[in-house]
Amino acid sequence: MSLFLRFIKNEDGQTSTEYILLLAVVALIVFRFKGAAIDRLGKLIDGVFNNADGLVQEMSELQ
Repeated sequence: MSLFLRFIKNEDGQTSTEYILLLAVVALIVFRFKGAAIDRLGKLIDGVFNNADGLVQEMSELQ
């Protein structure tokens, strides 16, 4: 029983375990919302390039 209590009280490996669990949670969140993030980022990039294309067209019409 005392060996078990010493094992429970030993905090040497807990920090690495906590980091691994935190990394696993972050990875799960990233994979969960990856599709939505890709869609939003794609729409944002399309909007930026469409605006840039419109500005280039306006500039070429002015010349």
